[in-house]
Amino acid sequence: MRTGTGGVSVVAPSVAPAASPHVTIRGLAKRFGGAVVYDKFDLDIPRGKLISVFGPNGCGKSTLINMIAGLIPPDGGEVLFDGKPLHAIKFGYVFQNYREALFPWLRSIDNIEYPLKLMKLPKAERRARTERLIVNLGVKIDLNRYPYELSGGQQQLVSIMRALVVEPEILFLDEPFSALDYEMTLFMREQLQRVFVETGTTTVLVSHDLEEAVYLADRILLLSRGPAQIADYVSYDAVRPRTDATLSESEFVKIKAHCLEVFQREVRKG
Repeated sequence: MRTGTGGVSVVAPSVAPAASPHVTIRGLAKRFGGAVVYDKFDLDIPRGKLISVFGPNGCGKSTLINMIAGLIPPDGGEVLFDGKPLHAIKFGYVFQNYREALFPWLRSIDNIEYPLKLMKLPKAERRARTERLIVNLGVKIDLNRYPYELSGGQQQLVSIMRALVVEPEILFLDEPFSALDYEMTLFMREQLQRVFVETGTTTVLVSHDLEEAVYLADRILLLSRGPAQIADYVSYDAVRPRTDATLSESEFVKIKAHCLEVFQREVRKG
């Protein structure tokens, strides 16, 4: 541990966590044309924590989680989950564009069940697992409606439930609230917190909103400009659930100010 600006406690990138990491990334490399986005990039993601990824525009935030999730092939390096490759685990992914992520010809509850159908689970088991998830999360919306009959926030909640129904080891969210209005964004932040507290699933969230990145996270991964490196890896240990009052607490203000300073430093480098 070391102390950053304003007395904020931060974790230096070179310091390994005490427990073995859930995800180990070593030597990750990626280029698009002549642009080197990642080169010899290392990262450990701790188990059961919510990690926010934040950094300058174009630094490769979404590229990083897409490589970890196997949606984009890296040009080098490896990603291991408890020492296993991606195909040996179950993971969930929530996309930014909820309108394109859901099947409009399926009812919302059938959208949620769809990954279980791909897993060839019996219909009764699919429905039982889905109903159990609905009850555990306290979801009140009518899931017999089609996605286009729901609000944007409700559609994105269906997307998150679809990712969770497989009981993933790790959940990826790529700017999941950026297409929502402010009211729905606040609603979905609270829903995501509820999901995280209920399941304890290791979660990696890409956000373009610094306040959101700090508010939701146990750790904030701050990236530099490309080739992206870890500019800082900041711990934030406020109790959950976090509320509006959290935003004015001294520790939150200090953490956010420190992250903003790191971010502005990296922007100036560009």
